[in-house]
Amino acid sequence: MELTIGNVRLESGVMLAPMAGVTDLPFRLLCKEQGCGLMYTEMVSAKALLYRNRNTGPLLETAPGEGPLAVQLFGSDPDIMSEMALRLEEGPYAIIDVNMGCPVPKIVKNNEGSALMTDPELAARILKAMVRKLRKPVTVKFRKGFTEETANAVEFAKMAEDCGVAAVAVHGRTREQYYSGKADWDVIRRVKEAVSIPVIGNGDIFGPEDAKRMQEETGCDGVMVARGARGNPWIFRRIRHYLVTGELLPGPPPDEIKAMILRHARLQAEYKGEMAGMREMRKHVAWYTSGYPHSAALRNEINQVSSIEELERLISGRM
Repeated sequence: MELTIGNVRLESGVMLAPMAGVTDLPFRLLCKEQGCGLMYTEMVSAKALLYRNRNTGPLLETAPGEGPLAVQLFGSDPDIMSEMALRLEEGPYAIIDVNMGCPVPKIVKNNEGSALMTDPELAARILKAMVRKLRKPVTVKFRKGFTEETANAVEFAKMAEDCGVAAVAVHGRTREQYYSGKADWDVIRRVKEAVSIPVIGNGDIFGPEDAKRMQEETGCDGVMVARGARGNPWIFRRIRHYLVTGELLPGPPPDEIKAMILRHARLQAEYKGEMAGMREMRKHVAWYTSGYPHSAALRNEINQVSSIEELERLISGRM
């Protein structure tokens, strides 16, 4: 499942979706090792970049060997978005992606994220300004629509293609749905039929069979894994193997999960310091151990952990 976006050739069209608070540098490195074809940074505010907000730096950090990597920008001002994208183009990012799907209220009330689906004219001005200024491919991620009644993903995708965008990623839920209910894969199929640029399907991919079914039902060119990757970087290796061979690899045994947790923790400590890294690991450990016996007790105890040594003792005793 190779894929080319603009002038960027991907070995695999199985991708890690941008997720705030999840797809930081340490987690991306683990997903890359497991065969992820394209990763995205957490979303970055164009305005925060403009005003040199100090919280933006860590979101843009990269490491050798993690490419190809897309940086995801959000904002609603065409000039600021295109200027900041131009600034980022000098960096180690292969693709500049635009977030037009985030459902979070504080983003939406600023007319950013999925709010732009209600204003296709402004969305088009943003995309045109970026495509005009950049040499690197511009892509856009959006949803089925803002509400079920105003679902406009097909028209939105055509507009993006007309603006010169190199690929679109479609999450089969409306903003109204957030992450609840079932993703509508049929809208991904309709987008694929309406445009000639690559279409990446997103929503409800929790295992290799889901990825294959999405591909078969929608004809999408790539699949994007979001919540299915939390605590589960192995999903990329398993999807790729299944798509190529039809063989379903088993999930990782407890020893491999333990080793991955500790490797993840060491990377967090390396990039963020031990205290901050261990705080960050609390949610990840909950995801890695979800469904395991005693995982509820483990989740309570992980909140007291402040060093890798303590984490190692806790994991060894519990798994």
